[in-house]
Amino acid sequence: MTPLSRRQLIGLVLLTLMWGLNWPVMKLALREISPLYFRGLTMGLGALILAGYFGMQGIRLIPRGRPEWQTVVVLGLPNILGWHALSIIGVAHLPAGRAAILGFTMPVWTVLLGVLLYRDKLTPRLVLAVVAVLSGIALLLWNEWAQLAGRPEGIAWMQGAALCWALGTIWMRRAQLTLPAQTLVVWMMLMSAAVIMLLAVALEPPQRWHFSTAVWVSLVWSVLINYGAAQVIWFALARELPAATSAMSVMAVPLIGTLSAPLIVGEWPHWQDMAAMVCVVVAIGAVLLRRSGQATSEKALSESITYR
Repeated sequence: MTPLSRRQLIGLVLLTLMWGLNWPVMKLALREISPLYFRGLTMGLGALILAGYFGMQGIRLIPRGRPEWQTVVVLGLPNILGWHALSIIGVAHLPAGRAAILGFTMPVWTVLLGVLLYRDKLTPRLVLAVVAVLSGIALLLWNEWAQLAGRPEGIAWMQGAALCWALGTIWMRRAQLTLPAQTLVVWMMLMSAAVIMLLAVALEPPQRWHFSTAVWVSLVWSVLINYGAAQVIWFALARELPAATSAMSVMAVPLIGTLSAPLIVGEWPHWQDMAAMVCVVVAIGAVLLRRSGQATSEKALSESITYR
């Protein structure tokens, strides 16, 4: 593995912290704002900021012709709309760290869907990953059902979100893109934010826009950091990072989300959370980390882990 430069190392550490801390930050915001309003508002504003930044970089921002617009819609449905809508509902039902652990089962489902839908090879490593993920989910379901206030439906929301993200990753990997990746992401976010806001108006009670200082800070974080700075850093690093380095960053995200939750929202993990996190890290490692010299399809997979 090529050693990281100082700039790459700083960027990777910042990016992993931003992604991990974002889970309890979202949970904090949901104390006073409903899930779909939160997601639609922050995603829409974040997409506008990204559009302004990428426009100043001279990147083409307008899709050309019907095929490029179709690409935006088709890839945006699972990658952005499905993942972001379902995951924010899952966060509302679960502790932040637990939601992060479940969300980042996505790499395993990506490889498994490749086997089921596209006849990719089923390997012993994938079997290990699936067993590890199912063990982690079983641990969390056990804990949820054991509590009088448990919300096991939150696990279903998060797994639905992870499956959407996995399916979108497969489609993204196989797509023949003619528009810049930055443009694709901006428009997927804008269209998804519009749909989510319509769903919020239709399904959630009218939102009051009087929040505590902590919630305003979490909203600003979500717009400027999660949908802004983190995406800019990722685009700067995605083509430079070795696949194994990207994978290690992915594995650290649920760990940071779980360990930071007590400090941000006062949610202390149970032993089942820690055990499930180990299971998920083992599973991610099984599908993303491969022996030196092997062909690396996981590079495309790790590059798709963004905007989360």
